[in-house]
Formats: sequence, structure tokens, C-alpha cells
Amino acid sequence: MRITNRMMTNNMLSNINKNKLNMTNLEQQYTSGKKIQRPSDDPIVTVRALKLRTNVSELKQYYEKNIPDAMSWMDVTESALKTINEILREMNTYCNQGSSDTLTASDRSSIVQNLKQMKEQIYQEGNTNYAGRYVFTGFKTDSSLVFQEDTKNLTYSIKENFTGKDLGVIEKVKGDYSLEDLDDPDLDLSVLPKKENSYRLQLSYDNLDVEDMESIQYFKRTADGELLEQPPFTNINRVSVSDENAYWPMDNEINFIPETGELIFGKDAYEEFRTAEKITIDYNKSNFLKGDLKPEHYFDCVVTDTLKPELEPIEYKKEGKQEIQYEINYNQKLTINTEGSEAISHKIGREIDDIINSVEMVENTEKMIAKVKERLQDTNLSQEDREGYERMLEQLDIQLTYGKDIMQKAFSRGISLTHQEQDRVNVAVADLGSRYVRLELTENRLSSQMVDFKELMSKNEDADVVETFIKFTAAQSIYNASLSAASRVVQSTLLDFL
Repeated sequence: MRITNRMMTNNMLSNINKNKLNMTNLEQQYTSGKKIQRPSDDPIVTVRALKLRTNVSELKQYYEKNIPDAMSWMDVTESALKTINEILREMNTYCNQGSSDTLTASDRSSIVQNLKQMKEQIYQEGNTNYAGRYVFTGFKTDSSLVFQEDTKNLTYSIKENFTGKDLGVIEKVKGDYSLEDLDDPDLDLSVLPKKENSYRLQLSYDNLDVEDMESIQYFKRTADGELLEQPPFTNINRVSVSDENAYWPMDNEINFIPETGELIFGKDAYEEFRTAEKITIDYNKSNFLKGDLKPEHYFDCVVTDTLKPELEPIEYKKEGKQEIQYEINYNQKLTINTEGSEAISHKIGREIDDIINSVEMVENTEKMIAKVKERLQDTNLSQEDREGYERMLEQLDIQLTYGKDIMQKAFSRGISLTHQEQDRVNVAVADLGSRYVRLELTENRLSSQMVDFKELMSKNEDADVVETFIKFTAAQSIYNASLSAASRVVQSTLLDFL
């Protein structure tokens, strides 16, 4: 085959260009630190790089955003629960002091004031929020757990469920006196005050709408275990708390006391309901005070705004848990929230109200005794009036003895209830803690995965600097050699041989 000068020149230029291209590629790898500069350089490396970068991006989302956000939410929740637990511990201490029979009037007043403040603080802890979202209200993160101001325009139709075990026995003084009785000329002093038991079911709210308590629906189980709906109980009387028989209904009747939110059962009614598997009570409440728990977070209810009658009522259903879940890893979700109903109950507030009422009863009796003693010091009293006041004083002493006993038992119930509420809070804290540990384990695993994936990504994309430099030096030498060879080839022409 005949080799022409043009063929030699073309081959020479082609080889020089190849060597220069190789040197340029190595120079780009060396300066950029990457194996490829464009997808066409190596499609396999490109595809693998895209997958690894996607994985690293997702891991960053979990590791740098989702998990820290979840941890912050849970830290805020845990802090609030621990505060509630500490308040309950202090309340338990005060109830222990209150159960003592050596309390002075100032001691009782101090304890009651402290208990009031602690009750308010417990419920205010329920309004704890993280980044503008309330942490104890389930999906309704824009709604506080308690009312932040007095609210009178909202009417709640509440459905509250109990069991027969929720019926309790309380003691009340029957035939007690009030300050107004001191000036009643027709007062019958022959009837001695006495302490009697009452059967009570306490609703979660007081100061209820009087007209709403028509019937009570309840269910019992048959011998076969079947749950059967019973005929509605309708023998209900609406009575005022000031009624002398408010806490002693007829045997087959129930007294509804709207001011205190209590249902007082007669003996036969109590026997009927104490074995009930489920008791459903519907009632209305319109006036809420600052610090009251919002019903929608605890019960099935319907809310009507009296200031906006054109709006449709809002219905809330309390079904199952409202779990806010964060995705913390591939196809792995974690519940980060604790609902207020799991840790904060109405019972603690209602029990404090009972303690306050019992203390006020003792204080009122002591005031009456002091008033009677003051009147007995009047030297102008007739013998008949003096004998009447002395008889009243004897009965007030009996009333005071009963009142103190009831007060001490109220404080004792407070001790038991604060222990129960602490157990409830501790369970919530333990559940939160177990989820937090899972979150930490996932965070540690993601940290390791981040290192592994970045290492894989580096191996796939990054050039070996030392090896690349060696190859670049070799390519540069080859390129220079090709230039040197080419210079010799192109120097000889046909004229050199003529």
C-alpha cells in the first residue's frame, strides 16, 4: 500500500489530538476532583451517582430536618409533662397537710389558695406550644387545650360517658345552719345536724344549663356477656344546690344539680346504675371561664356560636387517638405527640373544687360560732334568747365536727387522686420516652448511613488525585513525545531529496 505524506500528516494530527484529549480529560479530573464531567463520559457512573445523590438528599431531610423537629416537639412535651408531675407532687403535699386535724383557719386558707393556683397552672401547661402549634391537642394544633379567656357565646352539647364504677359515695351534713339562720325567729333548734352518705356521679363541668337533663341512657351486660341498651332513665329532678334535700333524693329518683354539675342518686337508682357497663349523659354548657378545658378535646360534642346563628353547628368526634406522625426514615413513621386527654383530666380540678367547698363549709361554721359567742357576751340578752343561742352553739359545734371530718376526707381523696394523676402523667412520660429512644436510635443509624452513602458517592464520583496526577504526567509526556515525533515527520519533504 502506498503511504502518502497526507496520510502520514493526518495520522500524526489524529494521534496528537487523541493524546491532547486524553491529557485534557485527566487535567479536568485532576482540577475538578471528579471522574466525569458530563453524563456521556460514563453512563454507568452517572446512573449510580444519581441514585446515591437521591439517597443522600433523603437522608439529609430525615437527619437534618425531620428528626430534629420531632425531637424539639417531644422535648417541649416532656418538659410540660414533668412540670405537671411536679405540680401534682406539690398538690399531694398540701393535701397531706390538709388532712391533718390541727389546721388553723389561716393554714386552710393558705392551702386552698395554693391548690387553686396549682390547678390553674396544670391546665395552663396544657396550652404548651411548639412553633405556634399546640402540642396536646391532637390534629387541632391551632386550638388551645383550655379557654384562654371567659367565653359566653359558645354553647356545647356534650356527650359524656361513664361506667357504674364512676358512682361514688360522698358525705354531707344534713340539717346544717347558715348565717341567715341566726336571725330566723322560726328556726327549729330541736333538729340536730347529722352526717349522711349520698351517691354521686360528678360531671366534668359545673354551672350547667338548667333546662337540659331530660334522661340518662345506660347499658348493661346480660349473663351471656351481651351489651344491652336499657330504657332511658327519666325520673330526674332539677334542683338547686341550696335545696335542703339536694343531696337526698327519693330512692328511685336522681337529683341533677346544675350549679355543681352533680347527679345525686337515690338508693334504688344507685343500685340500678352501679352495675351499668356504660352510662351516657347528654348536657349543655354555655359559660366557660378562663382555664376551663375545652370539651372538643375530651368528648363528642356539638358547638353552636350564639353570636353567629347563621353558621352551621360544628360537630366534634372523640374517636381513637389523633396521632401526629413524622417520617423519620424510609417507610418509617413515628408518633411525636401526646394528647391532653392522656395526661390532663377534669378530675383534678373537680376534686380541688370539692376540697374548696368543704373548707368553705368549715370556715362558715366557724364564723357562725364566733357570731353566736359574740352575741352571748351581750349582757342585755333575755334568758330565753341566751338558752337558744347556747343550744345553737352546741349544734354548731356538732356541725363543725362533721364539717372538719368531711374536709379531712376531701383532702384524703385529694391525696389518692393526685397519686392517680401522677401515675397517669408518668405513663404518658414513659410512653413519650420510649418513642424518644426510638428516635435517637434512628438518628444514630441515619448518621452512620450518611457516612456510608457519602463514602459510596465519593468512590463512585471522586477521582483519585495521586493516580490522576501520575496518569496526567504520563499523558503529558506522551503528548510531548508525539509533538517531537511530528516535528521530525513534517520537516522532510520531496524537495529535500531533489
